Amino acid sequence: MLALVLLENGRQVRARMNQLSVNGGLLSLESPLDEGIKVTAVFHVGTTSVRTRGEMLFPMWATKGCFQPIRFLELAEREREGLSKELEAMVRAGAPEEDEG
Repeated sequence: MLALVLLENGRQVRARMNQLSVNGGLLSLESPLDEGIKVTAVFHVGTTSVRTRGEMLFPMWATKGCFQPIRFLELAEREREGLSKELEAMVRAGAPEEDEG
């Protein structure tokens, strides 16, 4: 899923959200952002739009670009509930069906 990372200096960085939870996620970036900086992350999951403050954590280099964790700092309760429901639905949709026999 695509994400937009808004820096305090007004710069915008496009990223791909590779992992996601209600506490944060793992962004795929062309080049790392400074560890510890505060950003605003904007992304959509299903029918839920999320715009939250976050803190960039230590980046890990990959073959193309890097992976960098983000910790959500100010996820509003309504967005947290919507994100949680969307994540649960994604897990249910991807979970193998149990045998009924």
